[in-house]
Parts: sequence; structure tokens; C-alpha cells
Amino acid sequence: MALWGGRFEGGVDAFTQEFGASLEVDKNMAQQDIRGSIAHATMLAEQGVISDEDRAAIVEGLTQIATQIEAGDFVWDINDEDVHMAIERTLTERIGVAGARLHTGRSRNDQVATDIRLLAKDLCDELLEGNHELRRVLANVAERNLDVVMPGYTHLQHAQPVLFSHHMLAYFWMLTRDATRLEAARAAANANPLGSAALAGTTYPLNRERTTELLGFDHAIPNSLDAVSDRDYLLDLEYACAVSMMHLSRLCEEIVLWSSSEFGFITLSDSYSTGSSIMPQKKNPDFAELTRGKCGRVYGDLMALLTTCKSLPLAYNKDLQECKEGPLDAAHTLGDCMAIMAGMLDTMKVNDDVMLAQAGTGFSAATDVADYLAKRGMPFREAHAVVGHLVLECEKRGCGLEDLTLEELRQASDLFEEDIVGELDPAGIARARTTYGGTGNDAVAAQLAEARATL
Repeated sequence: MALWGGRFEGGVDAFTQEFGASLEVDKNMAQQDIRGSIAHATMLAEQGVISDEDRAAIVEGLTQIATQIEAGDFVWDINDEDVHMAIERTLTERIGVAGARLHTGRSRNDQVATDIRLLAKDLCDELLEGNHELRRVLANVAERNLDVVMPGYTHLQHAQPVLFSHHMLAYFWMLTRDATRLEAARAAANANPLGSAALAGTTYPLNRERTTELLGFDHAIPNSLDAVSDRDYLLDLEYACAVSMMHLSRLCEEIVLWSSSEFGFITLSDSYSTGSSIMPQKKNPDFAELTRGKCGRVYGDLMALLTTCKSLPLAYNKDLQECKEGPLDAAHTLGDCMAIMAGMLDTMKVNDDVMLAQAGTGFSAATDVADYLAKRGMPFREAHAVVGHLVLECEKRGCGLEDLTLEELRQASDLFEEDIVGELDPAGIARARTTYGGTGNDAVAAQLAEARATL
């Protein structure tokens, strides 16, 4: 009989029991359930609700179960509805009536809410470690390629030359914001619902501040209805995962482009590439593509939970059983993708000569030529038009700005002098952007130091 079966005369149909069970997903928070139960039993004994002997038996029994679960030796009974019942049933079988006293002053509603919050905190901690490692790799890649010049793009068209290290650090700062979101999700989960019971609190003299302390929560949730029904912190976690996956998908898209023969900017390690079953020459960026594809999966996890929580009345509803699988999937997916990305970036070869050659094409010096004229007194809008006309003429002739002679340039404006040649060098163009946050060598070196400091 189920632990709640006293009110029922008939047994549960096998299919409905299977349909309503959540054991397979719940196994992921078995250790958190045991931590919560040990804290609850400790508090009950301190409050005189159960004896010290019962507390000692409960703690010893739960510790043994935790060790078995960690080692993979625990036998799960398919008849158990969820992890809470599986552990409590096993505990009671082993230590007798003391195990049956564990649930005093507690409901599965506040028990599961406690477990999920502990799990969410643990997931955030793991993701923050992965985020930190990926940011460290990005900083290392930037440092190894400080002087590499590449074309910068807008609309995927050549815009202005930039340093490759500057481009990599842009993703560093994206991931830094992701870390902030993960920290916020962890802070949202860091509140104790234990002691709220089913929805209204309990008549037992529980000390919620004590379980808050024992479980490492920041504070106890002040409203018992909210405590058992709130899953906002899981939405925060899934949102943080979704945004981070979006950032990874952007980087993956560039890796796919850069590794193609049309770009040739990078060469991926064999360890992060695959071949073709029919085309012997292929070296495919499959892992970048797969990471890009998994972004949609994490988006789906977020939307599923938003939809599950929509219109739910207070307090607990069985719908909330569906709140665990999505966050677990989102967190595990993001964690795996960050690990893949760290390895892929750390082992890729940067083809700096190809990048530099491309940085000088596509009229990427046009803005600097216009600035050259503006610095010599011509209104920028007029300078913009002059250089635009030069670009048009170059397109008609099939040449670049760098191919024009000084005489041809002076036909457009007599402000051009011999020193215009320096304004057409891609490395010089990048180096000249010295403002804070710019792509100049000194600015990027300062930015890299700032990035290192955040780690």
C-alpha cells in the first residue's frame, strides 16, 4: 500500500500508478532529499518532537542509504511513486518505527519544494564552474592571438578590421552576463520552504530558522502557500540556461562559417570534427552544429515550464510534478555544451594570415578614409559621400581603395596626402581604435586584464 493509502479502499490501477509516478526523474535529487530529511530530523529532536535515539537512528539510516545511492548499490522499487517514498520506505524497513516518525510536521509538498531548491542551487554551482572554465578558455585564446587582425562584420558584410582577440572577448563578456544570471537564479532558489507542510504550516513547534541554517539557505520563506507552490526560481534557472545557449549558438554559427573553405579563418581539431560516410575529404564541424541545435531544446524546456505554471491556483497542484525534468535537461545540456565549446576553442588553429588578408578586402578601410578627410576639415557627411563615390568607382574597376594612386585620390579631394597610405593598412586601422572598449591593441590588452580580473 502507498504511504498515503489509508483513506482508500481499492488499490491503484497499475497504469495510473505508472502514469503518476516520478521516480525516474526524482532519482536526480535523492541526495538532496536525504540532506533535507537529516536536517528535519535534527530539528525535530532539538525541538523535543522526536527523541534523540530516533534522530540518531534516522541519521545513521539515511547516511547509509545516501552512500548506497552514491555507489549505485541502492535497489529502487518500481512500486514507489517517487524518491521521497522510496527513501522513507527503505528507511522504515531498516530502522523500524523511528523511520515512520521522520515525516512528523512535514508534507511531501514542502519536502519536494526543499529538494528542488537544493537541487537548483547545486545545478547553478555546477553551471557556474563550467561558465568560469569556458570564459578562462576564451581569455586564453584572446591572449594567444593578441595581434591577429580579422575583418569585423555588420550584416555579415565586411565593415572594419578588428583584432581576433577583441572578437573572442566579446563572447567572454556575454558569458560573464550569463554567470550573473546563474548567480541570480541561485539566489532565487536559496530560500527554505521546509516547515510549511502541505500549505498552511503545522501545529508542531518547528524551528524553521534551524533547518534554514542546517541546509545552508539564506532565509525561510515567509508564506507557507507561496513556499510550496513557487517554482519561479526554476524559471530563472531555465531562462539563464536559455540565454547562455543562445550565446553559444552565436559563437557556434561563427565557428561553422570560419571553418568553411569560403572563410578558412580557423581549423578545428580532429577531436572536435567528424567525417562523411561517402565523401572522403569532409571535415565537418558537427559539434558546433549540434551545440547550435541544442539551443532550441533548452528554449523548449523554458516554454514548457512557463506553460505548466500558467493559471495554477494556490497551493500545490500535481501539475508541478512536471517542473523537474525541464530544468534538469536544460542545466545538463548547457553544462555539456560549455564543456564541448571549451575544448573546441582551446584546440582550434587560428589561420592568422587568412584573417589578415581578408581584413583588407571589402573596402574595410572606407570609414578611416572618411575620418582622414574629416580630420583635415571636411564635414564628415561630405567626407562620407566622397569616399562612397571612390568605393563606387573601385567596384566598377574591380579594384580596392588601396589600389588607387595618390593622383586618383586627389581628383576626389585635394585633402589627400602621401600619409593616406597608412590609413589603408588593416593592422593600423585596428590599432588606431584606442578608446576604452575599442579594438586597438592597447585597448584590448587593458580589456583582457579586466577580463582576467573578473575570473
